[in-house]
Amino acid sequence: MLPTGLSSVYSVCSDAAGIAGNLFAFGLFVSPIPTFKRIIRNRSTEQFSGLPYVYALLNCLICLWYGMPLVSPSIILVASVNSIGAVFQLIYISIFIMFADKAIKLKMSGLLVAVFAIFVTTVYVSMRFFDSHERQTFVGLFSVASLIAMFASPLLIIKLVIKTRSIEFMPFYLSLSTFLMSLSFFAYGVLKYDPFLYVPNGIGTILGLVQLALYSYYSNTFGGDPRKPLLNPYA
Repeated sequence: MLPTGLSSVYSVCSDAAGIAGNLFAFGLFVSPIPTFKRIIRNRSTEQFSGLPYVYALLNCLICLWYGMPLVSPSIILVASVNSIGAVFQLIYISIFIMFADKAIKLKMSGLLVAVFAIFVTTVYVSMRFFDSHERQTFVGLFSVASLIAMFASPLLIIKLVIKTRSIEFMPFYLSLSTFLMSLSFFAYGVLKYDPFLYVPNGIGTILGLVQLALYSYYSNTFGGDPRKPLLNPYA
């Protein structure tokens, strides 16, 4: 049991880490805007993939549920950031479906329905069959899996950067936001004694650091324009 004064400082630090994570996550949520401006302008999804946004929506919904007081008390900042993220991803997916070819439109619509079906099923099963502690473990494991899957996607970008020796496909501010957000929620998870937060975000922190190191190496060695937006099929 921490002394009252130390407990207050501890609480302030954990809240500060959570708020910082929310702010840095917002940077990630708005990063695809240049891509969708291009889609709207050209009225075509071209060769862009909509799957990352589907995965991101599922991750946000699962983590939103994990952060709710019914599942995990005292980590409401996890719920707040993922509620905002879910809205952004839903908007991106809606725009993608609007301008996609018919076959892709049907596929994306089916995946969107599947995402909400998985989310509703997760909520129902966790509330119906688990008590409070078991519920947190069940949803926590699911959220860890979805977070690790989301953080694994930068591996494709890292591979592409090494292969092409170009930082065109890895904007600096996107990599920086990924690193800072992951680091903030890693600290938040540690301060909240929540392994379901600090384990996946620890992995995200390492991947973000690798991206920044690669960016520094290839921009100094081969040059590149750090302002160039991420306008490629991996967006």
